[in-house]
Amino acid sequence: MKKLHPFVRYQDNPILTREDIPYWSNTVFNAAACKFRDEYLLLLRVEDLNGHSHLTLARSEDGYRFKVEEKPWITPSTDPEYEVYERYGIEDPRVTYVPEDDTYYITYTAFGPHGPRVGIGRTRDFEGFERIALITEVPNKDAILFPEKFDNQYVMMDRPGGFAGSTGAIWVQYSPDLVYWGRAQALLAPQPGWGNSKLGSSTPPIKTEAGWLVLYHGVRETPSGRIYRVGAMLLDLENPAEVIGFTPNFIFGPEELYERVGDVPNVVFPCGVIVEDGHIKMYYGAADSAIALAEARLEDILALCYLAKSTETHTRF
Repeated sequence: MKKLHPFVRYQDNPILTREDIPYWSNTVFNAAACKFRDEYLLLLRVEDLNGHSHLTLARSEDGYRFKVEEKPWITPSTDPEYEVYERYGIEDPRVTYVPEDDTYYITYTAFGPHGPRVGIGRTRDFEGFERIALITEVPNKDAILFPEKFDNQYVMMDRPGGFAGSTGAIWVQYSPDLVYWGRAQALLAPQPGWGNSKLGSSTPPIKTEAGWLVLYHGVRETPSGRIYRVGAMLLDLENPAEVIGFTPNFIFGPEELYERVGDVPNVVFPCGVIVEDGHIKMYYGAADSAIALAEARLEDILALCYLAKSTETHTRF
């Protein structure tokens, strides 16, 4: 392991570009990921030629070579309850399997005239999809559900704010039914440095003996524009609102040409991970123009979370 940069890029990156989408599109990026019935699934954000996004499935037998389905799977709703809030697209999905419910929950950003807000829906077979609710006001995005309940409550991380130049922090909140949410608490906030503008949770929490491991993105404002990079934090197993460790430095950032050049340059943006045999496959959007893959050992990322002492996490606010 390179001490501060544990991820190794897949040699045939990027794994998906718009050339792999079997219908007209502008670009593909920011895909959720999971295993289902021995298949690797990606839920792709595909942007059409009008600049509006929808979600399309891609399947793989090995986690490296994916075939994209012929048609979009989840498109903006025409239901009056949702239509105005999804009118400009649905974006940046995350998938969390909750064994207690035997259900895969999909959180996504609904984008419409009023701005971005979070929606949540469910599936058990990746064929049918049922919307549950729009669960935040605007502006809000980067919502991720924990795979377990705490005291019979669902727990979600989200990112209110962070738009029009304002700072944005990662928050946590609770719900008895996935519809009504509250008891919100700030979890991790920007500081001067590599994530000085805003932070957002990136991938669903991974349960380890040390705690819940979460990858998050940090955005730095520079004279030439924003840079999106990746860090990691560790949350207490019993109390998901308690940060017990985090990486003081970024552990993955844009270096390759496909990450540096695209519709939005200098972006690596993971939305999905798959853990197998102590290793993480991290699927990430590259420059808002492609999907790429990097891999790391789980233990290496956990070790980096202890570089900042747990008592120092309080200085993040």
